[in-house]
Amino acid sequence: MKRNVNKYTDDFKLKVSLEYLNTSQSQREVLIKYGIAGSNCITDWIRKFELRKPTIKDLEARLQMTKSTKKTKLEQYQESKIKKLEELLKREQLKTEALDTMIDIAEDSLKVVIRKKSGSKQ
Repeated sequence: MKRNVNKYTDDFKLKVSLEYLNTSQSQREVLIKYGIAGSNCITDWIRKFELRKPTIKDLEARLQMTKSTKKTKLEQYQESKIKKLEELLKREQLKTEALDTMIDIAEDSLKVVIRKKSGSKQ
């Protein structure tokens, strides 16, 4: 009788291994969550990818890095450019809305169709 072997991709194995290492879940909880049958799979995958559980020093260093990360000049420039572009977009949207309103008023007062209907012949 042939045994049904589950074949998982390396991406999936890495994802599951990292989830186990970076959360407080037990191996059993992660195995049940993903429906993995083997009880030593995660341990084997951790060895395969040469991973390890982060130490307290690693966690403190990661926390320090997130606090002290300063934006580079390029990031600051890009953020300012994004703000300017967002302002221009808002201005253009208001302009478009104003023009649409003017056309609506002109059509009502002059009783003439100004907007071209889609699909009509020229």
